[in-house]
Amino acid sequence: MSAEQILGNARIVTADREFLGSVLLRDGLIAAVEEGPCQVPGALDLGGDYLLPGLIELHTDNLEKHMSPRPGVDWPSMSAVLTHDAQIVAAGITTVFDALAIGDINPRGKRMQQLPAMLEAIAAAEQAGHTRAEHRLHLRCELGHPDTLAAFRDLVEHPLVQLVSVMDHSPGQRQFAKEEKYREYYMGKYHLSTEEMDRFIEEQMANSREFSDRHRRAIVEDCGARGLSVASHDDATLAHVQESAGFGMSIAEFPTTLEAARASHELGLKVLMGAPNIVRGGSHSGNIAAAELARHGVLDILSSDYYPSSLLQAALLLAGQDNGYDLPQAIATVSRVPARAAGLDDRGEIRVGLRADLVHARGHDGQAMIQQVWRQAKRVF
Repeated sequence: MSAEQILGNARIVTADREFLGSVLLRDGLIAAVEEGPCQVPGALDLGGDYLLPGLIELHTDNLEKHMSPRPGVDWPSMSAVLTHDAQIVAAGITTVFDALAIGDINPRGKRMQQLPAMLEAIAAAEQAGHTRAEHRLHLRCELGHPDTLAAFRDLVEHPLVQLVSVMDHSPGQRQFAKEEKYREYYMGKYHLSTEEMDRFIEEQMANSREFSDRHRRAIVEDCGARGLSVASHDDATLAHVQESAGFGMSIAEFPTTLEAARASHELGLKVLMGAPNIVRGGSHSGNIAAAELARHGVLDILSSDYYPSSLLQAALLLAGQDNGYDLPQAIATVSRVPARAAGLDDRGEIRVGLRADLVHARGHDGQAMIQQVWRQAKRVF
């Protein structure tokens, strides 16, 4: 006997419009979407609140802060994953790509040592059914690190890996075209002295010259052979974008200029920007603001990056700005578009036949208050 539930009197946001209606859930899927008030006995009355598709997060390093909650503190990995998962689902995210950084440029960092434990804990929690959101893996490859290619090839065969991004954070280009911003960011983040920072810059630039180009080509070729989605990162110039498009990448993460974002959009790469950029009103690195890209119609995907609850809040703010994005288009940046860019065709919008991954939310003064979350018709928050 099939399990059914009706969510009624909701402000439903589909791919192209919003309306008062109800949704029938059956066997983990959306079985029907009806317009108009619902008076069916036993239906869950949402009282005119939003009913949205479950959010899709493609790039978050939120797990890292739970693995190392304080300098020098290593938290048990399974506990860290479950705490991270609870925070993710409470933000309305039903599918999350946990970003695992390959190639730690922090001279005092432990990212590379943490990688196996993080991956194993995510996989174990998923397999045991302990996670409320569905977790996939996003391998963030720092191209200038000497060990990146070997580590990537050790991890890429894992069945949860579905997205790979390639990046070069060396100074003088891309995200850090201005060296003073690079110094400000890394001296503050890693607590380096001026002399340590000088050595750090010299080492990063030398490693970039030696490894970046050949690591990029090898990693992209491996991903193509495996059918994995690939994202560029911090493209700043037309040449960067043409290189990314030539490699067949599908996503342009955090382009730093309007020129790069517009070219990416025109060449078919989905432009991804940070939701915190929308919420805060600009980039912490001094690069192009996400709202500016929206005003030019070249913003496709939002990512919470380091702050999970920013995702839905940013989408609601986006819909209220003077940019041509109505609510369905804004919600698509955190649901349908990222799902398709990552090769997920079974979720990301409220449509008959798709997974019943849904979010009941209430908006007030630009804030998004999550009331309930369903993953495959099972309430998980």
